[in-house]
Amino acid sequence: MCIRDRPHTVPYKVTGKGGSVRLRLVPAPRGTGIVGSPVPKKVLSFAGIQDCYTSSRGKSRTRLNLLIAVYDALASTYKFLSPDFWAKDEVDATPIERFHAVLNEKAKY
Repeated sequence: MCIRDRPHTVPYKVTGKGGSVRLRLVPAPRGTGIVGSPVPKKVLSFAGIQDCYTSSRGKSRTRLNLLIAVYDALASTYKFLSPDFWAKDEVDATPIERFHAVLNEKAKY
């Protein structure tokens, strides 16, 4: 898998809430880095996010509520099912492929 194929940011704009703090995570272009205050930067880097914009509203000086809001926003990204998580299913033969020989025999009569 090439590095360009790996997810580097959040899949879409998400919002998390913790106490009075609302935190918004916005996808960013590759190479931007995490733009935000130090607390969300640490949590997002531990989560494997490399590029992301953050925006917070409310009393963000309360670190616990800010951490809860970041965690809530990250938890809501797991609603998105990326192709990395798709189940590998084997495709069965269609009925036409399975009964091709029988259908050809009946067509001769």
